[in-house]
Amino acid sequence: MPQRKLAIKSPPVPALQVIAVSSGKGGVGKSTVAVNLATALAKADRRVLLLDGDLGLASVDVLLGLTPTATLEQMLAGERQLDEILLTTTEGVTVIPSASGVARMAKLAPAENAAIVSALSALPEIYDTLIVDTGPGIGESVLFFCQASQHHLIVIRDEPASLTDAYALIKTLRRAYQVKRFRVLVNMATPDSDPRELFERLRRVTDRFLDVVLEFVGDIPADEGIARSIRVQRPVVATSPTGAATRAFHRLATKVASWSPPDAPTGGVSFFFERLVARPAVRLPKVVK
Repeated sequence: MPQRKLAIKSPPVPALQVIAVSSGKGGVGKSTVAVNLATALAKADRRVLLLDGDLGLASVDVLLGLTPTATLEQMLAGERQLDEILLTTTEGVTVIPSASGVARMAKLAPAENAAIVSALSALPEIYDTLIVDTGPGIGESVLFFCQASQHHLIVIRDEPASLTDAYALIKTLRRAYQVKRFRVLVNMATPDSDPRELFERLRRVTDRFLDVVLEFVGDIPADEGIARSIRVQRPVVATSPTGAATRAFHRLATKVASWSPPDAPTGGVSFFFERLVARPAVRLPKVVK
């Protein structure tokens, strides 16, 4: 009698959280937030992929003390495959580096943006969190990455331009891409400021003019430890493990890990790819150097 073969089940593909970290303007510490959130999640045993979405003025590699031998620029030129440009930090975050000081990368055609994410879809299905550090403003690449993300973390600070530009980004994503829910993080909060009141100022305006839901997820205090970590090119959660900013990033990571996906992804980085190519305007012809 022939022996029955045992069916071996493959391990389930992890459901993927895709989080766009955006700000509306530069100078609010958005990339520092993205880097430290990614590191705090990795320390909590999440498998984190960090995409530097500021395609023309990349800074994630600098903040992490990494030295890329190639970036997304070389991948788009056909000189490297995506897995050949990946970098891994000491804390276990996998980084996709972009180019810095390359003007054309800041103005990619839709097909080139889609080619980046098509390459993402070929990565092993091992990640459970994808953090996209978008560029500032409301440029094509920013909107391209934001509209495909499940969660939108808007970073603001206590200055008028930060609120004005954050509102512009929220309005654009709502009206052009029907994004309705946004989480808001106050960065560089000082002892004499009220982060919650700053958030309420933004929410009063959005409640009046936009049909959106804003959620306050806390603040990151102004901390000398962050300035020191930037100088030594390491995340503050690694260089100042007991500091005020580090404690705040761990609280944020705990909240992020509990966010449920709004539309139940099938899992893996391919979900992000599927969301991007679902845009009618996007095509995937071969990218020519």
